[in-house]
Amino acid sequence: MTITLHKGDLPDRLDFGAAVAVDSETMGLRAARDRLCVVQLSSGDGTAHLIQLAQGDYAAPNLKALMLNPDVTKIFHYARFDVAVIQAYLGVMTRSIYCTKIASKLVRTYTDRHGLKDLCRELLGVDLSKQQQSSDWGAETLSEEQLRYAASDVLHLHAIRDILDMRLAREGRTALAQACFEFLPTRAQLDLISYGDEDIFSH
Repeated sequence: MTITLHKGDLPDRLDFGAAVAVDSETMGLRAARDRLCVVQLSSGDGTAHLIQLAQGDYAAPNLKALMLNPDVTKIFHYARFDVAVIQAYLGVMTRSIYCTKIASKLVRTYTDRHGLKDLCRELLGVDLSKQQQSSDWGAETLSEEQLRYAASDVLHLHAIRDILDMRLAREGRTALAQACFEFLPTRAQLDLISYGDEDIFSH
């Protein structure tokens, strides 16, 4: 594992190829209240780039350009939250999304355990530590434990996507998954205007 910490933005011309794994760390789980602190990225090669964002400083033009680039697929686990918090703080709606949690729910119907830790254990034989999940991500200096935790959340998403893609194809649900991914920006916007779990399609 190689971890590179960047303050405020990505370096110019950093190439993640056709797909980049993305995650975020915030001060809590309410996008309108809990600020975005860190965005993690990986091209799936064992290297993680962490962008630490200071309170009120969300210029990050290179990071924003990457999120908007339709030619680069962004692989998330539970994209609904990350896409919403990126929209709330960076002011851009992420394009070209893949969500491993949605894909898992479409093909791993034999279980109700769809967390990233569960997917890593079952599909890859990797045991993730979640010890730093609830730590202070707004700290000026992040600990080595926090950096390793943040990196681990993106290092395995490419491999998980590959396995889930095979299962989606096997079960005939690839097109359905893609339709769900394309709806995610709208779902994130609904979250940001406080619709939460309300089903707007219900009677």
